[in-house]
Amino acid sequence: MTAPWNDWNHIVKLDPDKTLVEGETFEDVCETGTDALEIGGTLDMTADKMQRVIDACAKYDVPVYQEPSNPAVVVDDDALDGYLVPIVLNAGEVSWITGAHKEWARIDDVDWEKTTTEAYVVMNPDASVADLTGANCDQTPEDVAAYAEIAEHMLGQEIVYVEYSGTFGDPEVVAAAQDSLDEATLFYGGGIRDYESAHTMAQYADTVVVGDLVHDEGVDAVRETVEGARDAIHAPAESA
Repeated sequence: MTAPWNDWNHIVKLDPDKTLVEGETFEDVCETGTDALEIGGTLDMTADKMQRVIDACAKYDVPVYQEPSNPAVVVDDDALDGYLVPIVLNAGEVSWITGAHKEWARIDDVDWEKTTTEAYVVMNPDASVADLTGANCDQTPEDVAAYAEIAEHMLGQEIVYVEYSGTFGDPEVVAAAQDSLDEATLFYGGGIRDYESAHTMAQYADTVVVGDLVHDEGVDAVRETVEGARDAIHAPAESA
C-alpha cells in the first residue's frame, strides 16, 4: 500500500507555541500549496495548544498530522489524519529512542493504524531538539547514510528525517542518506527559507519541511518554498 507521504514534496510544520505573522490565518497557510501540515514543537508543548491548532486547520483540505513530543500532549481527534512520532536515532537519552514511546503504550491505547514513526537524525548541535535529546550531532555523511540504512532495513522505518533545525544543512549529508535508502521516504528539515534553499534540498530529499519560516516570515515565503520543492522534481540533481 502506498503511504501518503510518498507523494509529498513539502510539509509545513506548525509550532503550537508560536504565533502566525500578524494578519495571517491558518487558512492562508493551508492555501500555500503545501502537501501536509505537521503540528508539533520541542518546547512548552501542551495538549491544549496542540488542540487549538488542530481545530484551526481541520476545516481545510490539507492532511493534518500531529508530531507529539511526549505522551502527555497526544490529542485524540478524528480530524487528524495520523500521528508522526519521532525516534531520534542519534539521541544520547534513551527516552527519545524508546522510553517515551514505551510510556505512551503503557498509559494509552495507541491507534497504531494511524501512527507512524519518523527515524530522526539530528544534525544541528545548537538546536533545541539536540539539547533536549542529548543528540550526538558529530556525524559524517557516511554515518548518516548508515543511520538511514539501519532505520529502513533493520528497524523497518517508512520515514527517515534528517533534521538540521534552525540552520541550512549539508546537501552531501542529505544525498548520502538518500543513496542508502531503497523505499523509505526521506524528509529534510532545517533552514529552508526561500525558493533556492527548497529547490536545492528537494533534489536530494523526497520531502522538505519548513517550520520557523511560516511563523517568522509568513505565507508568501512559504509559497516560494513550495514552488522550489516542486520544481526540483524536474531538475537534474546537482553534485552534492
